[in-house]
Amino acid sequence: MDRDADKKAAALAAADEVREGMLVGLGTGSTAAFLIAELGRRGLRIEAVATSRRSESLARDAGIAIRPMAEVESVDLAIDGVDEIDSTLRAIKGAGGAMLREKVVATSARRMVAIADGSKQVAALGAAPVPVELLPFAQAFVAAQVRGLAGNPVLRQGYRTDQGNIVLDCHFGSIADPAALGSLLSAIPGLLEHGLFLSEIDTLYIADQGTVSRIERPGSYVGPG
Repeated sequence: MDRDADKKAAALAAADEVREGMLVGLGTGSTAAFLIAELGRRGLRIEAVATSRRSESLARDAGIAIRPMAEVESVDLAIDGVDEIDSTLRAIKGAGGAMLREKVVATSARRMVAIADGSKQVAALGAAPVPVELLPFAQAFVAAQVRGLAGNPVLRQGYRTDQGNIVLDCHFGSIADPAALGSLLSAIPGLLEHGLFLSEIDTLYIADQGTVSRIERPGSYVGPG
């Protein structure tokens, strides 16, 4: 299977939702990179905020005007990849280490679109670790709290986020109640953000062996733009 081809197909399908004049949130990772390149190729008159320095650099190289998120209250549309996603559009994100910025941009967006190849679709979340960004000051404390939640936290060695923080990749196995776990993680002092995206995603474009499917969260807006 050509996963890169499927990633690109999903990204191109999602790019059709971008309209002239939009302020777009650009995700981080290999699938988002295909989206950024395609938006640059189309030459749309848009502005964007980026969820990482890497995506900001890719966008500038593609000719996309970047605005600092610090000056933005909301974006029209956010598009980003996922590490895992289930049938109700709950997802795990953060393999690229940008989940804090991704969560801010996704939550600020009027619509959030996920893009993925077929390998990312799962029956239950948890085969992938849940990344958490935390203050280095709180490393031992947060790790102990995660272990208390039956997780196995592993420090991402030699890595700092764009904010200068560290990441623990937390292995829980199959997550029976993602909402409960998300709430418990959010309540840990020193833990700045986790990679569970449970209500942010409105639409998923997923490509499997060249076929792109669009899946909507029940009750979400279904029209592009």
